[in-house]
Amino acid sequence: MTAIQARATHIPAPAGRLSFVRQLRSEFIKLVTVRGTWWSVVIVAAITIGIAFIATSAMSAPVDNMVMAVVSPVQFTMMLAGILGVISVTGEYSTGMIRSTFTADPVRGSVLAAKAVVLGAFMFVVSLIIFGIAAVGISPLAASKDIALDWSDPSKTIVPILAASATMALFALLGVGLGFLLRSGAGAIAVTVGILFVLPIIVSMLGMWLHDVEWITNLGRYLPAAATQNVILPFDGAALTVPEGWVTLAAWPAAALLAAWAVVRGRDV
Repeated sequence: MTAIQARATHIPAPAGRLSFVRQLRSEFIKLVTVRGTWWSVVIVAAITIGIAFIATSAMSAPVDNMVMAVVSPVQFTMMLAGILGVISVTGEYSTGMIRSTFTADPVRGSVLAAKAVVLGAFMFVVSLIIFGIAAVGISPLAASKDIALDWSDPSKTIVPILAASATMALFALLGVGLGFLLRSGAGAIAVTVGILFVLPIIVSMLGMWLHDVEWITNLGRYLPAAATQNVILPFDGAALTVPEGWVTLAAWPAAALLAAWAVVRGRDV
């Protein structure tokens, strides 16, 4: 009996170890095998390409920078990027899969980091492809109106497209942080939409009514929607410089992810 007990207590430890690379692979598989991910991508593509064609059809020479037709839909699709970040997290909480995830990797900061890296990279690549398709798609129509995209000048084509793709990745990271922080899909989506869409409208209306309240105007400059315009298509006299815009855009998801990391470490699930 003693020999049997001795054998039972000597269970060999698993040879493998869940490294961060394996965690990234796990998060990628979970992301691409969920139907909601691809529905979000399809909607982003439809909105981006559709608005690009509509805007190009409405334009006529002279146009200073034709790429605005390609990147302007970010003002709408940024909400979808944030929502995708939210549901990638809260979906696991709603199904209980998050328990298995944390059991496989008890270092919860590693789980949060892996999900953020995968979501950010995925959204950047997908957005880059969609913007590229939109740019190529409108090129014949734009050329027929003598307002063709100027591919010889990267600052008027490639740089804005890369910047727009990067902002979409940052909005996805904002959703990831809020998803871990709130754990509720409805609540996190409401906060995401509030930050990206509702809050700019409220601040704009308050600025119209309260002209002398300077802090309201300053607040509007540092909202993600306003900073996005400054980094994608910068112009002289913009409220923020390009570096200030990027710092502003990075600060929002960074704050959400840091708050989520602090909360996730201290609660049971």
